[in-house]
Amino acid sequence: MTVSTRLTQRFELATPIALAPMALASGAALSAACARSGALGLVGGGYGDLAWTQREYMLAQHLLQDAPSALRRLGCGFITWKLDEDASALDWLLSQAHVPAAVMLSFGDPRPYAARIRARGAALICQIQQLSQLPWALEAGAQVIVAQGTEAGGHGINALQGRSTLAWVPELADVLTRQAPEVMLLAAGGVGDGRGVAAALMMGADGVLMGSRLWATQESLAAAGAKQQAVHTNGDGTARSAVFDILRRKNWPAPYDFRAIRNALHQAWEERIDDLARDPQAARADYDAGVQAGDFSRAHATVGEAVGLIHDLPAAGELIERITLQMHQQLQRFGPQG
Repeated sequence: MTVSTRLTQRFELATPIALAPMALASGAALSAACARSGALGLVGGGYGDLAWTQREYMLAQHLLQDAPSALRRLGCGFITWKLDEDASALDWLLSQAHVPAAVMLSFGDPRPYAARIRARGAALICQIQQLSQLPWALEAGAQVIVAQGTEAGGHGINALQGRSTLAWVPELADVLTRQAPEVMLLAAGGVGDGRGVAAALMMGADGVLMGSRLWATQESLAAAGAKQQAVHTNGDGTARSAVFDILRRKNWPAPYDFRAIRNALHQAWEERIDDLARDPQAARADYDAGVQAGDFSRAHATVGEAVGLIHDLPAAGELIERITLQMHQQLQRFGPQG
């Protein structure tokens, strides 16, 4: 039994799942495992560190050298506003013999980079958080739009200006049907199991971009202590704020902030963010010591509201198989699929 969507057809996928290109977590092992399992495997080029991107992307290719079909499902993602400062990692990626299946751009104007991505033959995926950002993505020639809800882990739009996935995805699906019916749509934010994938398809998406649940796998580069903390945290246990960006010296532009587990250090500052921004030195020292010690009451664990669906740390291939089976089971409740 298969579920065929435009996403699975375009990228030769066995399941309508794309790995979120999570900075410093979606490395070679995780992206290759996802691609080998029939999902779209996007390496987390993130902040555009050239050496990191070179190492992980080349290793991912090596891990897939015996599986040409899986290699065709390998791509990469970048933070767009960081490319504005230094695009050398993107330039390197597009100069390689291997043509990425897709390049995903998030958090900024994709138009300065679109032509070179399209010219290389890679699909352009653009992640947006508001309808106001859609014109840029369409003008850039995005073949896939990701609708990221505020439930998502890591960076996203702040709660004041953001959208919930449940309402955001079908609204954007309707807009694309009217304005750009050829463009595919992925749901992101709060999707952590097969029920969420099935729901996204029923809301009009062609698939999902999955981050937090695949972050909590054996192949993820996230710290072991952070993953263990996620297993023991329920869906009430995350928050979206600027706290960890300040502590990590990440100068993210408005309107974006960061969702992670609401640990003790976060709770100490979450109602005093202006004070933290004015005088962060002591709190940064506390955070740095927590990172050094692997103490996740101070160091951060980057997961979203789907953390309440994380109960184990399986291999990525096993997890994708499990999620895909659950998706089929949910869809069967509403009639035969195929």
